[in-house]
Amino acid sequence: MTKKYEIVLKYIKDISVEIPSAEVFVFSREHITKYSLGINISSKALKNEMVEVTTKLSYKDPSENKRKCYFEICYSNVVKLKEKSLDKKELEKILLCDVQNEIYPDLEKIFINVIKDCGFPLLKLEKKIDFQKLYEQRLN
Repeated sequence: MTKKYEIVLKYIKDISVEIPSAEVFVFSREHITKYSLGINISSKALKNEMVEVTTKLSYKDPSENKRKCYFEICYSNVVKLKEKSLDKKELEKILLCDVQNEIYPDLEKIFINVIKDCGFPLLKLEKKIDFQKLYEQRLN
């Protein structure tokens, strides 16, 4: 099957690491595996059958604890659509599933390396994100 899109650009649009103090850093190092991963995908139409797709990952402590760090990355892609006559559902599936499945391994690697380079132990995000399942849940 021929792909109906092409990713023409990939870039980090924004990246944020918040470590309020040395005390918080030491505490967070011990509790980083309890943090949870959040994901948000947005898109913006551009000219010439192109769309900017931004995938935002956030990694934060879900507890009420005051001593916590925060990590976030916004990773953008410019996607060129090869067909002009895509219906809304096809376009949504491309942007929310196909593009995400293609870019996510690189995005995850970048994000994990940023957290590691901040002095935290190497993370393994145990749960792989099933973009197809998330898309189907969104439709229901």
